[in-house]
Amino acid sequence: MVKGLLTFSSKPSIVATGVTAGPLEKKSPFSHQFDKMYEDERCEMKTNEQGHAKLVEDACMIALSKLEKVPSQADYLLIGDLVNQMTPSNFGATTLGIPYIGLFSACATSVSSLLMGALLTEAGMSKLAIAGSASQHNAIERQFRYPIEYGAQKADTAQWTVTAAGMAAVTPHENGFPSIECGTIGKAIDMGMTDPLNMGAAMAPAAADTLKRHFDGHQTSSTDYDLIMTGDLGKNGFAIFQKLAGNQGITKFDNFSDAGMEFYGNNPDFMSGASGAGCSAAVYLSEVYNKLMKKEYKRVLLIATGALLSPLTFQQGDTIPCVAHAVEITMK
Repeated sequence: MVKGLLTFSSKPSIVATGVTAGPLEKKSPFSHQFDKMYEDERCEMKTNEQGHAKLVEDACMIALSKLEKVPSQADYLLIGDLVNQMTPSNFGATTLGIPYIGLFSACATSVSSLLMGALLTEAGMSKLAIAGSASQHNAIERQFRYPIEYGAQKADTAQWTVTAAGMAAVTPHENGFPSIECGTIGKAIDMGMTDPLNMGAAMAPAAADTLKRHFDGHQTSSTDYDLIMTGDLGKNGFAIFQKLAGNQGITKFDNFSDAGMEFYGNNPDFMSGASGAGCSAAVYLSEVYNKLMKKEYKRVLLIATGALLSPLTFQQGDTIPCVAHAVEITMK
């Protein structure tokens, strides 16, 4: 029996989204679908972390405004980020005043938050939950990679942390909106990698494991989906993921893509692509969501990946455990 499977018989809906992004993210081919973009990476705030919190607050408010709701009408706030103790999410939560559960699955939080929102809705405990994740380039990069001020040359396997936030409003089922059908909770997998400049390779095995468990447990295959999108593997990690999936018998990848690889349009200035908890959240809740709403996609599988390291474990030379969570979304 495959463990970690979730099935939502009530089919909770994603009825609105809010996506915010920084100035460099204008280079993204998806930028025209983002709800708000800032001219200043700190969103006119004093610190990177305060700007990070502003991204969170604004994305949540945008999602609520599309429903003509205010924060006091939401039941839960389910969000997370990559900064120590998720302080940007914490400060954003204090401003919003919604009952708050901070979630950390690293860059996989975009999906784990949706699954948590769907679980609360399925249980009849939530009528409106805001779920999502965010990242801010400078706040994240300086924790795990070369000090930004050094301007050191990065390897081709490195990825660029995006400044973005993506939030979704999850409610009981409503006709005319995408439904959360099922999901798979990932396992923490550690292949012994220690290089924070090669996250894609570290996360690829977790993505392949979750893909196989989702297919086996929910009795589906790659041909059942219009799109299978991983999050934040980048070009290097996505190539490894394809090889691992190939070992599982998958031979065609026409409907596979990766949010990190595509976020900056394969611009070589961004090395292997994008990363950050806001990367897959921004793409899933703009490009993918909009195509579901237009019925260009009718069934998608989103697999977000996360590297579960901390500044302390990195400095101690420890390995990087990784996780990938999957959510299946349909549009009738």
